[in-house]
Amino acid sequence: MQRLDLKQLLSQKLSPQQIQFIKLLQIPTAELETRIKEEMEVNPALEEGDNDEPEDQDSGDDDDRDEAEADDPDAEFDSDNSTLDEDFEEPADVDDYDGPAEAPPEPEPTKEEGPDNADLDLSDYLNDDEIAGYKMQGDGPGEEEEREMPLADTSGSLMDSLLDQLHFTQLGEREEAIGQQLIGSIDGDGYIRRDLAAIANDLAFSQNLEVTVPEIEAVLRVVQGFDPAGIAARDLPECLLLQLERRPQDATAEHAEQIIGTLFDEFSKKHYARIQQKLDLEDDELKEAVGLILKLNPKPGGAGPTGPGKTQYLMPDFILTNDNGELSLTLNARNAPELRVSPAYTEMFRTYDKAAKKDQKMKEAVSFVKQKLDSAKWFIDAIRQRQNTLLRTMNAIVGLQRDFFIEGDETKLHPMILKDIALQIGMDISTVSRVANSKSVQTEFGIYPLKYFFSEGIATDSGEDVSSREVKSILKDLIDKESKSRPLADDKLEKMLNARGYNIARRTVAKYREQLNIPVARLRKEL
Repeated sequence: MQRLDLKQLLSQKLSPQQIQFIKLLQIPTAELETRIKEEMEVNPALEEGDNDEPEDQDSGDDDDRDEAEADDPDAEFDSDNSTLDEDFEEPADVDDYDGPAEAPPEPEPTKEEGPDNADLDLSDYLNDDEIAGYKMQGDGPGEEEEREMPLADTSGSLMDSLLDQLHFTQLGEREEAIGQQLIGSIDGDGYIRRDLAAIANDLAFSQNLEVTVPEIEAVLRVVQGFDPAGIAARDLPECLLLQLERRPQDATAEHAEQIIGTLFDEFSKKHYARIQQKLDLEDDELKEAVGLILKLNPKPGGAGPTGPGKTQYLMPDFILTNDNGELSLTLNARNAPELRVSPAYTEMFRTYDKAAKKDQKMKEAVSFVKQKLDSAKWFIDAIRQRQNTLLRTMNAIVGLQRDFFIEGDETKLHPMILKDIALQIGMDISTVSRVANSKSVQTEFGIYPLKYFFSEGIATDSGEDVSSREVKSILKDLIDKESKSRPLADDKLEKMLNARGYNIARRTVAKYREQLNIPVARLRKEL
């Protein structure tokens, strides 16, 4: 027998406005400009400009309400007819929600009123509490949505350069097809890591071209002669040998080829004594050969202006200035764009509201205009809340790390974790994490990512807590000053740090060394 049970559940869900704010909060300044352009392309009701600019209106027989709205283009959204129930004036702690973020239900299609198109009550439609077709336009590709605008300009890429060089080789049609397939198999570092037999299968399935592995190897040798040197190698030794082949052939280049060709494993582990013994080299000959190898490029795919590894400039989100001890924090101008709701669309909405005949087509037009106006208002409010949250978070960081921002000394950094900032600004830890993970600040001492200022505390002999960043700075200084012929091991570094009052274990020294991208003592050894 069926039973009907009633259950009372309490759940929390993110509104579309909060989802939009989260997405805007976590992107850096460099991507914000692109995101705004995408939104302006899909929403004609959003445009650049000062939101306080008055718009020209025909007075006619308008009442006082129309005159007030003429001075404030956003006044229409404050009326009872607006569906925007949530504003972003006060920052909300959006990360307290644990439930899934669900989009509002789509409004049901409007039924036809009949062949005579009877008049509709516009006010009944405008008082609908549903969010009219709100979509997170441009917030990332979904199942049916793909980005139409590339995030980076791919013109002049490494692949284009290699294809141009391939066309100049005047190979046959068959060989050129193989060369194009090989160039398409080159990864970002400039290597072909796929098996040649697999490339032969690709040619058979995609181009109906039956080729053998020796044919592919012959064309591969041609591609490996292209610039940059070392391109299309199948492993690191082959990449280095390809570069050595283009150098003047002397004794040093010959010794370097012998080391890479026969003793690469010993070279990678810096067993120089074993190399010297097997090749019967003098100290100077070994040093010159190793020095030549170290000058080679292990990643030819990222070299030069034609490679994918173009120079990228870091755009700071904050600018911090020091005026005689007075710290002044401002947002990057690109972080605070001037956006407004289009006065033309506001006037269009007002005109539709006053129209005498309100048929089905009129209702569809109002639906479109109203959706765009609401979406523009939400986007502008999300940008404002983003600015407010960024400033509150950064001001709290500056307050706790004031000594560092005054002097620029890493040893002045205080222990600070995400929870410290979250408690100070009254937001969730995950909100602070979104700000810190992708933002940077420009100071008089350089540009620093916000993550740089967060570190755990380490107890000293005096009972004080110091930042792990300070310990890393001292550790790096010790390694920089060590004798490269006899580098310091981790246990030796541990004793030296303990002698300075920092109570850390050897495994902690190893962890900090790895975080600084410093290899072990054996790999730091130099001739």
